[in-house]
Formats: sequence, C-alpha cells, structure tokens
Amino acid sequence: MPRLLLSILLLVALCPATQAQEVLWSVDFNTVLNNREGGDPLCPDHTFVFTRLAPEVGLTLDEGRNSIMGGVAWFQPMNDHCTGYKVLPTVYYRFNNDRFNVELGMFPRAHMRERLPRYLWSDSLNYCQPNVRGAMFQWQHQRGGWLQAVFDWRLMQTETRREAFNFTLSGAVPVYKHLWAEGHLYYNHLAKRKNAPEDEGVIDDATVNPMLALHTALGNTALNIRAGAIIQFQQLRKEHRWRKPAAFTSTVNAQWRWLEIEESFTAGKNLFPHYYRFGSELNLGDPYYCSKVYSRTDLTVHAVRNNFVDLTATLTYHASDRCTGFWQQVACRFYIDSSIWKNKSEKRPPLKSLF
Repeated sequence: MPRLLLSILLLVALCPATQAQEVLWSVDFNTVLNNREGGDPLCPDHTFVFTRLAPEVGLTLDEGRNSIMGGVAWFQPMNDHCTGYKVLPTVYYRFNNDRFNVELGMFPRAHMRERLPRYLWSDSLNYCQPNVRGAMFQWQHQRGGWLQAVFDWRLMQTETRREAFNFTLSGAVPVYKHLWAEGHLYYNHLAKRKNAPEDEGVIDDATVNPMLALHTALGNTALNIRAGAIIQFQQLRKEHRWRKPAAFTSTVNAQWRWLEIEESFTAGKNLFPHYYRFGSELNLGDPYYCSKVYSRTDLTVHAVRNNFVDLTATLTYHASDRCTGFWQQVACRFYIDSSIWKNKSEKRPPLKSLF
C-alpha cells in the first residue's frame, strides 16, 4: 500500500502544469454495534461489533473527468486481541462528467446510486464487503431518471472455492409527477471449483424486480413508497430444470426531522429454494427471504446528522411464517473528502449512513 500511495504522489509531481491536475482525498469511517436475537436457524443469534476505516488518495486530470484513486478499507472487529481484521485494497479509475460516471477496479460500494434491496444483498455482506471488484456504469438524465450497471467479480476459482460473479442493472424513470417506474435486473453465477468433480454443477440465479414508486412529502415528512414483484429464476444446470419462485414486495419509508420509520413486506414463495444446500455462497440476500411471508420494521433515530456525521440508533423487528427476530443497532458514519473540505460553506444534503 505505501508503494501505491508513493506512485500516485510521483504522478502528481511529474505531470505537466498545463494538465491542471489536482490531488483528491477522502476518509470514510464507520462503526457498528448490531446485536441479533431470534429463532431462525438460517440467521442465528450474533453480534457484529466493528469499525471500518477507508482512506483514499488520488489524482484527477481534465477538470475532474479522469481520476485514479488508491487506498484501503480496514475492517476491524472490536475484541480483546484485535483478531479477525481485514485490510482490503481500494484501487480504481473513474471517468466523470455531468451525465456519466464510469468506475473500473476495486471501488467503494458506497459509490452506487443507492443500496441494493436486502433480497439481493444482505446486511451482513454490506458490513464485510465494502468494495465492488469489477466495473460500474452510471447515467443521469436531466429530468431525474437514471440507470446503473454494476459487475462484481466476487470469488476467484481455486481448488477449494468456486468462481462467482454477479451483474446488476438498476434504474428509475419518472412517470407522472411524484410517480416513478423503478426496478432491478440481476444475474448471479456460481461456477465450479478448479478440478471439481463432474457432478458439482454450475448454478444460475437471476432476479427480475419491477416496481412502482411514489416519492413525495406530507408537510415536513418525506415519504417514499415502493411496491412490485420479485421473480426468481434459479437453475442447477445438471438438473436441466428452472425453479421460478415469485413474491409481492412493498416498502414504506417515512422521515421526519431526526426520526425514520421503514416497513418492508414480502409475500409469496420461498425466494431462495437452494439456500439450505448452498447458503450465502449462492444467495446473497438476507435468509429471511426463505420465508413465504416476511415483514421487517425499522425504527431509526438520527441522533446526530449533518454534512459529515450520521449517528443512528435502530430497532429492527422481523416477523415471518417461520420465526421472529429482534435486532438492535447503533451505527456512526463520518465522511469527508477534498471537495467537501474546499467548499465547507456550501449547503449540501445530510450524510447518509451506509447501514
């Protein structure tokens, strides 16, 4: 890592002055205490207590259009012996203008337009895998519509580990006033291990998730409502048969000053029919979506929220046809970068928590 930072600084020194280069930097700090209690064997009782520090430094040219960034994401569980930590590299190229953003390499998942729904990407993975390993394309329309494509090469093939990647296409289009058409197309591929036996098989996992959304305000309360369908397509190629579970899903989110309430509801078939066999190696969503009926209620208090800090306390209640669960979480995010520091007096939206 020191060599990478030294190389970037040398590039800054060697580039001609006429190139209008600029040094970029950012620091993203997160800490979480999440205590999980419930009776679901697929989501056993567990406590996450960790910090995550992700500093970056880089160089931009052409008035910010082309940038190269390097850094680390240091995941550190808080325990007596400081064991279980991970230091993950962050190295990527970015092209950015008024309409397009392209990123290639290992870049922060926080750069995505919005967090993926939990039936595609679980809270646990969001804690432990802060970077995308691949590519992202984002397009912004002048009327507010947007499109995002993300390719994540999440596992490399070894003698003991399968090869795996996933691709997500997300977008939103305004329909009428506050009404939007939104959705996700998702493909997840789990291949064989190196020199695997013939009967191990390759697995295809795809999701189609169309939704209608209402984004409006009632007085001082911001209100976001989404409703749609989740249709899964899963195949063990050696079985030559597709499983096609489907479910209705809805989310209602209301925010008033420092208080936020969100209710998510799903009803239909078990969306992860192979979870008992392959677990989170195949299905990256929360295991609660193995239930035919599932409700999740989040009550969040934003104790401190400004341009740099979002300190939250959250109570989460899970109810399904199989079990119930109760989670308690305290999380804090602190973020600052060279642009925010340079324009500290400018008014900007409050910082968003990653969890």
